Amino acid sequence: MADKINAVKGMNDILPASVPRTDKLPDSALWHWFESTVRSVLARYGYQYILTPVVEPTALFVRGLGEVTDIVEKEMYSFTDSMNGDKLTLRPEATAGIVRAMVEHNALYNGPLRLWTMGPMFRHERPQKGRYRQFHQLDVEALGFAGPDVDAELILLVRALWRELGLVEGRHVRLEINSLGQPAERQAHREALIRHFEAHAEVLDADAQRRLHSNPLRILDTKNPAMQAMVEAAPQLMDFLGEESRAHFDAVRAVLDAAGLAYRINPRLVRWQAGPGRGLRPGPRAAAAAGAGTGPGRAVDRACRVCDRAFGGGAAARHGCARAVARGRGGRHPARRRRRHESPVQEGGRQRRALRAHLRRRRNGARRGHRQGAA
Repeated sequence: MADKINAVKGMNDILPASVPRTDKLPDSALWHWFESTVRSVLARYGYQYILTPVVEPTALFVRGLGEVTDIVEKEMYSFTDSMNGDKLTLRPEATAGIVRAMVEHNALYNGPLRLWTMGPMFRHERPQKGRYRQFHQLDVEALGFAGPDVDAELILLVRALWRELGLVEGRHVRLEINSLGQPAERQAHREALIRHFEAHAEVLDADAQRRLHSNPLRILDTKNPAMQAMVEAAPQLMDFLGEESRAHFDAVRAVLDAAGLAYRINPRLVRWQAGPGRGLRPGPRAAAAAGAGTGPGRAVDRACRVCDRAFGGGAAARHGCARAVARGRGGRHPARRRRRHESPVQEGGRQRRALRAHLRRRRNGARRGHRQGAA
């Protein structure tokens, strides 16, 4: 008799509630309810659904996430296609694939986009409660938008999702925010961290010593009790922020205050790439955390970094995922500037109408040119 074949370790079946099982996982009806709730909330905010392949070129993640990250070094499911020798990887996260699709199809040609996707991701980690080798991630991207309003919008979107799911702020979840600043400010903070850790080299464990120059921010996440005092005394990113970054962060906070959303500033929230199964991940300047994991705030800068890393320096500017679309006054096309008291859904509808009118004009112009050429 042939041996029984089971699912891969760390990859689970989502079954109907009528099927008995020993492990505590959501049944398919609860899973379907969650997906329906997500779709409803994101539709209200004017976000459009996008699907990208589960398999992508390995180089996309190596260049997009960084060669010295835990994901690339230890967690990716990578293989070589035996048919043609291509190096491929099961996607460990969603942003890189979305940005690749935007660049490949020149998707931001007609202006900014609000996008979301949800689906399976893969990381070769040691399976434990709440962390699996195949996990499902909700990813929300606002590409081509400038200003702090889009960061605040994403955070408030997550609050709306919390409430639809029956989660209460302060009881089931909490919001923690921080600013990640500009690249030069992050670089200055990184150099200060390295100097601080080098001054306490005798306290660093083997893992911290390995990451000291390649990825010092990861040392801040250490669980080693002997290193906690040294980590607490490390320089904070907030001390390196310039006037522009502070103004941006203050503007995000002003929106959250006006919306009545309580939050706590967490100066140790400094990494823009977090692990799976921990909610939405921190964003460009207004990084946020929910519960014990990390939270929303991923806007255009995050995508620009991935775009530039994955497709070469300046790719973000060439393909339109810079901080603003360089059209019209203030860097935004007049037809896409949010009108006063206009909801995201209303703005999305107006943008679609403007886009259809634009395409009609182009099509009619092409027909007139064809008729004139024929004459």
